[in-house]
Amino acid sequence: MRSWLRIVAFPPLALALLSLSASGKVLRTPIGRIPVMAAQPVPLAPGDPVRTRIGRLRYLGGVRLTSPDRGFSGFSALQVIGDQIVLLSDRGNIVRFRMGADWQPFDIRFGEVPNGPGIAAFKGDRDSESLTRDPATGKFWVGFESHNAIWRYDADFRHGERVAHPPEMRNWPANGGPESMARLPDGRFVVIGETARPPGKGHGAERDVLLFPGDPVRDSPRPIRLRFVPPPGYDPSDAVALPDGRLLVLERRFGFPALFTVKIDLVDLRGAAAGDVLRGTEIADFSPPFQHDNFEGLAVAREGNALVLWMVSDDNEQWWQQTLLLKFRLEL
Repeated sequence: MRSWLRIVAFPPLALALLSLSASGKVLRTPIGRIPVMAAQPVPLAPGDPVRTRIGRLRYLGGVRLTSPDRGFSGFSALQVIGDQIVLLSDRGNIVRFRMGADWQPFDIRFGEVPNGPGIAAFKGDRDSESLTRDPATGKFWVGFESHNAIWRYDADFRHGERVAHPPEMRNWPANGGPESMARLPDGRFVVIGETARPPGKGHGAERDVLLFPGDPVRDSPRPIRLRFVPPPGYDPSDAVALPDGRLLVLERRFGFPALFTVKIDLVDLRGAAAGDVLRGTEIADFSPPFQHDNFEGLAVAREGNALVLWMVSDDNEQWWQQTLLLKFRLEL
């Protein structure tokens, strides 16, 4: 994420020291241990609990998630696999759980990505910002912003398999790189730079977009370059592919008085060729009076004949922000 919060979003020194063993390795809750996690239901529009419609989304429910576990914060990406929800934090922490019909989580498991740049004790040293998955193999891909790298992991997040540093991402800003990454239904991958501009475009509104012909960490595939124009004042913070190959792009703005607000655009890149400029059609605007926070993660899942959209917010490890998990039915 790109904002002034990077400067202050670090844990207290005592907490950082507790995170390290004598050998200097990070101590993490082992996968399989059941920590405490609480969920408090939240309305779509605070002060208007009966409101359930925002743009082309129908609100199905949502919660504010909290936990005393020191690794529970800063969630920038998520995946929904059947009835399992997977959250990934900036530090590479993973939380997996299932959500009951009563909106209470169960079968909760904490862990962390087993390989990758840096260590989880320092947020900027790892900075895992984007997550996508192949439904056929179950493998995961993670985009690390500070390193402009993409890692591939096995289906259980037990080990890292391969890593790539695409040369097209080499000059992307360390704090504005692969914030958004999605695997398309045909096996291609799209990566959107949060603030990275196309070569020669200076500081214009366009963002650099890489469309890989396949797995970006296998055999160094060369992507084609596209350009994406977000709404004025907004930066792309995640993207997810729909079954028909279109994208939903989450876009975030920081400003006063609302602080964080987000929009969601529907972007059609089917048939896109190198150099094409992509623009989206707005389907939802989460400006007040709706829930608005630092939303950075999107996931799409099918429930019966319906497509549902999940969103998660990154609390930047700040006491005044929240981890919100919201669910909607897509009405496109």
